[in-house]
Amino acid sequence: MSISMYQASVPVFARALGNLSGILKKAAAHAEKNKIDPSVLLAARLYPNMFPLSRQIQIATDLANGGGARLAGLERPTHEDTETSFEQMQTRIERTLKFLQSIQPDQIDGSEEKAIALTIGGNELQFTGQTYLFHFVVPNLFFHSATAYAILRHNGVELGKPDFIGGV
Repeated sequence: MSISMYQASVPVFARALGNLSGILKKAAAHAEKNKIDPSVLLAARLYPNMFPLSRQIQIATDLANGGGARLAGLERPTHEDTETSFEQMQTRIERTLKFLQSIQPDQIDGSEEKAIALTIGGNELQFTGQTYLFHFVVPNLFFHSATAYAILRHNGVELGKPDFIGGV
């Protein structure tokens, strides 16, 4: 049995973001319970030269939006990156999930050899659809999601592997 490009992308992106949403709910509850200003957690980072929690979430949603859009040949939704609260981060995730739900399998299936180009930091990257999905989007999405998890865990939010992986 083969797996389609759609099955390997949109449901994977949606699950990762759904799990990230659950992690953020626990972080908000932790902040409230322990009387921590949520902005402290959103600004937290693992090392001074790493992005803070808020940027990890923004990048994760951008990866899911961009991944789905580029594979489907759609306009990529953009965000202003101005979120300053857990509620605003949740809204960003919800908007991304809504966009992903609008993509139909036939828009992505067959995109394995599709030419995809993007510019990051002034460098143009060229991919085929399959390479873009498996060598760029998926690893980056999980990197930024795992980093968000690690930042919160490091700051005392009671999280475990099931929070990151989600229900089986």
